[in-house]
Amino acid sequence: MTDVLSDFRQPRRYVRLDTILRLRWLAALGQLVAIFIVAQGLEFDVPIVPCVSIVAFSALLNLSLQVAFNPMQRLEPGYAATLLAFNIVELGGLLYFTGGLQNPFSFLFLAPVLISATVLPIRLTIGLGCLAVACASALFFYHLPLPWDADDPLVLPPIYLIGVWLSILLAIGVTSLYAFQVTEEARQLSDALAATELVLTREQHLTQLDGLAAAAAHELGTPLSTIFLISRELEKTVHEPAIAADLKTVREQAQRCRDILSKIAQLSSSGAPFDTMKLSTLIEEAVAPHRDFGVNIKVRLAVAATREPVAARNPAILYGVGNILENAVDFAHQTVEVNAWWNAETVEIVISDDGPGIAPDMLKRIGEPYLSRRRGTDEAQSARGGLGLGVFIARTLLERTGAKVSFTNRIFPDHGAIVQIAWPRDRFEDETPAAEAAS
Repeated sequence: MTDVLSDFRQPRRYVRLDTILRLRWLAALGQLVAIFIVAQGLEFDVPIVPCVSIVAFSALLNLSLQVAFNPMQRLEPGYAATLLAFNIVELGGLLYFTGGLQNPFSFLFLAPVLISATVLPIRLTIGLGCLAVACASALFFYHLPLPWDADDPLVLPPIYLIGVWLSILLAIGVTSLYAFQVTEEARQLSDALAATELVLTREQHLTQLDGLAAAAAHELGTPLSTIFLISRELEKTVHEPAIAADLKTVREQAQRCRDILSKIAQLSSSGAPFDTMKLSTLIEEAVAPHRDFGVNIKVRLAVAATREPVAARNPAILYGVGNILENAVDFAHQTVEVNAWWNAETVEIVISDDGPGIAPDMLKRIGEPYLSRRRGTDEAQSARGGLGLGVFIARTLLERTGAKVSFTNRIFPDHGAIVQIAWPRDRFEDETPAAEAAS
C-alpha cells in the first residue's frame, strides 16, 4: 500500500495541445484587433507590415500544429514550455515595433509564465520567467518609438521605464510563485483524495470478503454436518474393509472442513446478519493487529446508562480508527490508551500515547496531505510515515462518516498526543455507512 500511495506524490504533468492552441489563437486575434484599433481607430503610425507578419507567423504555426498533430493529445512538459516560449518571443517582437516597455501591453509577458506555473514543473516555469525578463530587459534599450500623435509625441522619463521594468519583474516572480503554490496544493489535495478513495475501496473489498467468509461458514456448516453424520453411521454398518476405509476418509475430511469453517467464523468479527458491530467490537478489531509491537494498549469502555452503540460495519471507520491507532503505537514509548464512552447523543473514542507529542507548529496543520513530522522524532520514525498521508486519509474517511476529529497534546508535565473522535450517536448508528452513501 505504501508503494501505491507514493505514486501520488509525483504526478506527471501534461497539458493538451488543444489548450495551448486555443490560447495562441486567442492571442493572435487580440493582437490583430489591437493593431487595427491603433492604426485605424486612433490613426497612429504603426509599422503594420512587420507586426502583421509576426501575427501571421504565429497563426501559421498554430495551423501547422493543428493539422500535423491530434489537438487532443497531451504534450510533454518540454514541448508545452517551448510553445509558451514562442509566445514570449512573439510578444517581444511585437513590442519591439510598438514602443517596447512604453507599450502598456508589455505586462502580457506575465501570461505565458503564469500559465506555466499552473501546469508545468517549476524548473520550466523558472526558465520561462528568465526568458520573459530577458526580453523585457532587451526592450528597455532596443525598441522603435511608441505609436503616438506625431504633433504631440509621448516621451516617458527613464526612471518611469525602470519602474515599469521592475513591475514586470516583480509581477512575473510574485504572481507566478503564488499561482504555482496554489496549484501545487490543489494538486496534492486531489492526489491525496484519490489515494483516500483507493484505500477505502480496498477496505470495502476486505470487509465484503470477511462477510462473505462468515456467511459461507454459516451456510456450509449444515450440509457438512449432514455428510459427517451419515458417513459415521454408514461406517458403523459397513463391514467391507475397503469401503469402511473410504467412509472413514470421507468423515475425516468432512470434519476437517467443519474445523476450517469454524476458524473462519471465529476470525470474522461479523455476526449474523454480518453487517453490524458494537462499539466494543469495533475498537477490539482496530486494536488487535497492533498488540504484538511491544507497546501496551489499554482499552477502557465507560459504563453508561444507555445501551452500547451498534453501528453498521463501516470500512471507513475501521480504517480511520486503525490508522490513528497505528500512529499512536509508532510514536508511543510504552503505553497507548483507547478510551470510549457514549450517551444518548454522542459516541466518542479517545486515543492517546506517551510519545513525544505533536510539535506546536504542526497542531493546526494536521490533516494536510504529506505532512509528516512530530516533535522529537528520529529518522526511523519519519521513515515510517508519521503524521503524513495516512492521517489525512484517516481524518478524511472519519469526517465523511460524520465524525469530528481533533488533535491535542497532553498537558505538561505529561507528554504525548491525544486524538478525539466524536460522532453524533444517530449518525454513528446510521444503517448505511456514510462513506458508501457518498460514493
